[in-house]
Amino acid sequence: MNMSKTLPTGVAWLGYGGLLPFVALAPASLIDVHHGALWSDALVAYGAVILSFVGALHWAFAMTLPGLDERQRTGRFMWSVVPALLAWPAILLTPVLAAPLLIAGFLAHFWQDTKLAHHAELSGWYLPLRLRLTAVACLCLALGAFARYG
Repeated sequence: MNMSKTLPTGVAWLGYGGLLPFVALAPASLIDVHHGALWSDALVAYGAVILSFVGALHWAFAMTLPGLDERQRTGRFMWSVVPALLAWPAILLTPVLAAPLLIAGFLAHFWQDTKLAHHAELSGWYLPLRLRLTAVACLCLALGAFARYG
C-alpha cells in the first residue's frame, strides 16, 4: 500500500468535488425562502448517499487490507453496513431530525476510520482527508437542518 502523506491529485479532486453538493445545498436551503425545504431535503438525501458510500470503504478494507486478523476483518465487514442503516431512516425524517442522525453517522465513521488506522497501514493522507471531508459535510448538514419553509 502507498504510505505517502501526499494526497494524490485525482483523489483530491474527487474528494473535494464530492463536497460541492453539501456546500451548494446548505446555503441554498437557508437563503432561498421559497425552496428552502426542497434544498434541505436534497442535502439530507445527498448526505445519506455519501454516508452509505463511506461505509462501503470498510467493506473494501476488510477484503483487501493485509494485517487484519479475522476478528478485525469481521468487525470491518459489520461496521460497513451501519452507515447505510443510519442513512436510510434519515431520508424519512425531517431535516431537523435527519441532520443530527447523519452527523452522528459521519462522526462515528471517522472514529471507526481512526480505530482502523491503529491496526492497519493506511495511506498517510487518508485520515487527514477524511477529517476535512467529515467536518465540511457535518457543518453543512447542521446548517441545512434549519431551512426556511416558505
